[in-house]
Amino acid sequence: MSGWDEGAVYYSNQAQFTEASSEAEAAAASTTASRHSILLKFKEFIRNFEKEKNVFPYRESLVNNPKFLTVHLEDLLSFDSDLPSLLRSSPSDYLPLFETAAAEVLAGLKMKVAGDSGEMVEPQTGEVQILLTSKEDPVSMRSLGAQYISKLVKISGITIAASRIKAKATYVHLICKNCKSARAVPCRPGLGGAIVPRSCDHVPQPGEEPCPIDPWLIVPDKSKYVDQQTLKLQENPEDVPTGELPRNMLLSVDRHMVQTIVPGSRLTIMGIYSIFQASNSPTNHKGAVAVRQPYIRIVGMEETNEASSRGPATFTQEEVEEFKKFASNQDTYEAICSKVAPSIFGHEDVKKAVACLLFGGARKNLPDGVKLRGDINVLLLGDPSTAKSQFLKFVEKTAPIAVYTSGKGSSAAGLTASVIRDSSSREFYLEGGAMVLADGGVVCIDEFDKMRPEDRVAIHEAMEQQTISIAKAGITTVLNSRTSVLAAANPPSGRYDDLKTAQDNIDLQTTILSRFDLIFIVKDIRMYDQDKTIASHIIKVHASAQTVSNDSRTSKEENWLKRYIQYCRSECHPRLSEAACAKLQSDYVDIRRGMRQQANETGESAAIPITVRQLEAIIRLSEALAKMKLSYVATEGDVAEALRLFKVSTMDAARSGINQHINITPDMANEIKQAENQIKRRLGIGNRISERRLIDDLTRMGMNESIVRRAILIMHQRGEVEYQRERHIIVRKV
Repeated sequence: MSGWDEGAVYYSNQAQFTEASSEAEAAAASTTASRHSILLKFKEFIRNFEKEKNVFPYRESLVNNPKFLTVHLEDLLSFDSDLPSLLRSSPSDYLPLFETAAAEVLAGLKMKVAGDSGEMVEPQTGEVQILLTSKEDPVSMRSLGAQYISKLVKISGITIAASRIKAKATYVHLICKNCKSARAVPCRPGLGGAIVPRSCDHVPQPGEEPCPIDPWLIVPDKSKYVDQQTLKLQENPEDVPTGELPRNMLLSVDRHMVQTIVPGSRLTIMGIYSIFQASNSPTNHKGAVAVRQPYIRIVGMEETNEASSRGPATFTQEEVEEFKKFASNQDTYEAICSKVAPSIFGHEDVKKAVACLLFGGARKNLPDGVKLRGDINVLLLGDPSTAKSQFLKFVEKTAPIAVYTSGKGSSAAGLTASVIRDSSSREFYLEGGAMVLADGGVVCIDEFDKMRPEDRVAIHEAMEQQTISIAKAGITTVLNSRTSVLAAANPPSGRYDDLKTAQDNIDLQTTILSRFDLIFIVKDIRMYDQDKTIASHIIKVHASAQTVSNDSRTSKEENWLKRYIQYCRSECHPRLSEAACAKLQSDYVDIRRGMRQQANETGESAAIPITVRQLEAIIRLSEALAKMKLSYVATEGDVAEALRLFKVSTMDAARSGINQHINITPDMANEIKQAENQIKRRLGIGNRISERRLIDDLTRMGMNESIVRRAILIMHQRGEVEYQRERHIIVRKV
């Protein structure tokens, strides 16, 4: 019984209620007492916090998952108002206490187990890792300054790189080289090191040599280690101020959070803003002892659901009911198309195509390992000022994940992936480009025709196989880029020219054109009624812009569409019905036959090939149309609408422009021949004349203007005349 009334034992449990007699005693006792009382509070919280009557969430999750425990700071606040503020102000002191408390509670919750000798012994419990989450808003990465050091902060961003796993010592085992006495020294967590004492405290016996200064040798094999990994977090593209470079932050994760994050995922993290001494700081900071680099030691993180289509998004019951109710309406398809870029007038079919692109078809994995893509690629080709870039901007805002780039300013490495050498560890790592960061979303490429051809080739693989293979600097790997591509381009001469053939207008290679499911030719047609309505629409948009921006309804609608798209993409994977398959088969055969006849008549193939890829495109469009209605079967109606979209876009583009051999009657042929003779008489070899003037002169002689134009075009194709100065001047060649 001896020792039952020793001060420490008796006083420890009652620490919170002690009234120390004198203030000096209180000051000495308060540090140990307060730490102890806080440890008790933490244990109390884990054991006794209940959500509702007799539901103990933390106790349950500890028993079910003894490795780590996720704690909500809001629950902690409702249990005891002091604890969260302590955790926020000095997390590096109180988090280890919390983890100790969790480990002790776990030991108390476990049943005794039979040992080797048969008697009951306490079970071995490992360490418990505490992960914190909270509902507060993240702060901006730019606002993190010196006042936040060693405080708890919450920031969000995109991971752009993840290092390999390293082993980080928690306890370093030291041995004295003189007297062989051993001791374990704790390491600072995060990127800090261990502080090794300078001298050995062994008292030398008479006749023994005293231990020298710095006698300790480190024994790596006997030290204790945990896993550690460093990540690079870059701020979200939407938070970067215009014209600034995105900032990035070094993060360090340990134990159960390593290897949970792949580059390209969006995160919101809670962590301790700390500093470390960079080992090989590049500049002349060698002398500057006091300059340290900041990093964040993560104590809790969640993948942001808004953007990550990899993690399952959470939808409330009301949202799901609302979505299902909306999908069961008759006019779901029209309602969604009216929500696509409402500020743009007309272009109904383009809007329908963009809606299909946002929803996407169903991705299929065949038994033999072949993957068929489900993403739809759309190319908008046409005149300036036909709202092509506005469509791209709208998709960038609405798609759950989207990256917007311009063709001129992006290189092949920036679109796919680049290999970068780490400055501190000198090892290579991959940094994903736009196509990798947008995995599971949409890449919008503006000015697609201005890209260098060798950069455009880099997109080929990403568009059909949906992977990006890399073999550089000893890294051979395949990255996923399951993205849809929405591209906008101008024809080579700036405007779409009806007098040229389709080949001359669409100046892209067949290989890349066949990878686009839908190719729209957007023309700026001058018609009085249409111009009037467009003008009034645009003036209305400009006049009511201020009032709309104050109205939160528009942003709510955008957000609703985003959530609906996300829900459809995660929940619904439609397949074609039998009847739809039969209809599709016969229609595809008809289209091929029509193309073959056209090729036989005109003697040359179409600019846009109709291949099996186009058949797959129609299947994907039908699935996307079914997905909008949350239906699991694509019906004949969906196939008919998909075929209609395909005909108004790609088939129209293939037939567009002038065909040299449009069925010319003998009279027309005669007239064209006469016009050619007149042109040759007007224009000597090597002379030049303005096209306008030539046409005016010949029409004055009583010829039809379209016949003259066609004669010039035919001579140009034969190579007898050539255009100069942006087609204003005609030169007769030798």
